Amino acid sequence: MASSGTARLFLALQPPPAVRAALADHVAACQWPAGAAVYAPADWHLTLHFMGAVPREQLPALRAGLAVALTPFTLHLGVPAAWPHGLAVLLPHGTPPGLGALHEALGLRLRGLGLRTDARPYQPHLTFARRADPAQPASGPSCDWPVHSYVLMESTGLPEARYRVLQQYGDPEFVGIGPA
Repeated sequence: MASSGTARLFLALQPPPAVRAALADHVAACQWPAGAAVYAPADWHLTLHFMGAVPREQLPALRAGLAVALTPFTLHLGVPAAWPHGLAVLLPHGTPPGLGALHEALGLRLRGLGLRTDARPYQPHLTFARRADPAQPASGPSCDWPVHSYVLMESTGLPEARYRVLQQYGDPEFVGIGPA
């Protein structure tokens, strides 16, 4: 957990309630190994950019500076995968142009605010569980996720509330979790 003088931040998409319900059905159908850490539905998100520990005094500038234009798009989820180190994830069927544009615009904005971004190619995914090797993923749900908003989030380090929304951008009607 970050010290009180810093916040561990990231930008993300949160599934709206209907998508979250479809994903919950998928997770319930999976066969998880003993010791798997299956995330609660409230923790599900698709990370756009991870910023890491950022001084809290930078939060006002970040909240204002991370607003970018968002053209709504639909994310088509449905490809379950087991990633290295026991991660169970769900991938989209391709990256829609709107997601690529949002990721790129936010990366430019982050760099303009003096923050580094990951140089690796962007791999959009939603993580369901850690320590899930060898999970037996159910066939992927065919799930259309309409995206109209994104959020600035903080990792709390608390198991009962892993993440906290600091700022919503776009249409708040489509954000999966209400304002902080």
